[in-house]
Amino acid sequence: MFTSEKGVVEEWLSEFKTLPETSLPNYATNLKDKNALVSSLYKVIQEPQSELLEPVCHQLFEFYRSGEKRLLRFTLQFLPELIWCYLAVSASRNVHSSGCIEALLLGVYNLEIVDKEGHSKVLSFTIPSLSKPSVYHEPSSIGSMALTESALSQHGLSRVVYSGPHPQREMLTAQNRFEVLTFLLLCYNAALTYMPSVSLQSLCQMCSRICVCGYPRQHIRQYKGISSRIPVSSEFMVQMLTGIYFAFYNGEWDLAQKALDDITYRAQLDLYPEPLLVANAIKASLPHGAMKSNKEGTRCIQVEITPTSSRISRNAVTSMSIRGHRWKRHEQPDNNNDTPELGNLVIPEISVTSVAGERTGNGEKGRALGEIDAQLVQGVQEAATDPRTESKGLPEIRRQRSEIQI
Repeated sequence: MFTSEKGVVEEWLSEFKTLPETSLPNYATNLKDKNALVSSLYKVIQEPQSELLEPVCHQLFEFYRSGEKRLLRFTLQFLPELIWCYLAVSASRNVHSSGCIEALLLGVYNLEIVDKEGHSKVLSFTIPSLSKPSVYHEPSSIGSMALTESALSQHGLSRVVYSGPHPQREMLTAQNRFEVLTFLLLCYNAALTYMPSVSLQSLCQMCSRICVCGYPRQHIRQYKGISSRIPVSSEFMVQMLTGIYFAFYNGEWDLAQKALDDITYRAQLDLYPEPLLVANAIKASLPHGAMKSNKEGTRCIQVEITPTSSRISRNAVTSMSIRGHRWKRHEQPDNNNDTPELGNLVIPEISVTSVAGERTGNGEKGRALGEIDAQLVQGVQEAATDPRTESKGLPEIRRQRSEIQI
């Protein structure tokens, strides 16, 4: 760590201690623009033997419990790197050097499992029904399955999944480690839209390293450091995939693709069905080519949605439009005199189709037919010529009977 980076961190530590409480909102607003500070804090976290690690973890915890949302998100952006450093130190059996990181993770966990009054939180999730349309599917495209789901939804059978209450933890052990880390990653995924690109990159790198360390793929990825295998749970891998899926569509295509392959690789080795199901679903929904999206642009997933209601063209022919229409003769302008050239005469063909569900009043059908027939007869009579001109080789004009359907 360079002296300049160390000076930036020390200045940040001393600045917050002397900051009055009234200036906290303005301080939180300007904090996210300090890129040099963020990169310096990452380097402090990545060095377990750094003397600044303990005061940095303490101040990040003070940010989290301050009640200011922007300070809370500032701490959350370092969560993937903190989790990786804690697991890496735990795998190397050097527990003493990760005491401050463990305390920070436990502090964030114990704050998140209770509400403002100190009562345990119970999170509820309603599983969507396939019989109801969403931005991802239409019930009509599923087939007979939609009918079954629709019949169940009419009886009010909606499945709700509950999470909690979670017990408070005083220390992390091998039994509760991934229970705590999975809940922390769930909190991180809830604030994904506020995370900067450097945090998404740290998330992808954390997922890849955790999944391949101690396996043959580690040599392919050229990851150095620990070579011990890090045990993971199925629920923790599903939460990793949730963040990876977001990173795909927010400017981190390459890192997210690598992380997805590594998670699939580890799930196949450990025979975890849930991560395999989610990973294969993500692969099936990805576009064929890499998305060159702007990291600072709109963050969204483009989905095709079929229209829910039928659309009728504004130019549809109805009985009312037929009555108000006036047929015009289509003939070329006369270049010589007022005598028209019968060879260039065009008689329009009429094909009228009514729109289903439209009713005509009494007598409207007869009046419409009478007006159209009269206009046709008048056009043919005007185009009739002397019989003596038939021997001159001019084309014969025949009256065509138009089929009219109202």
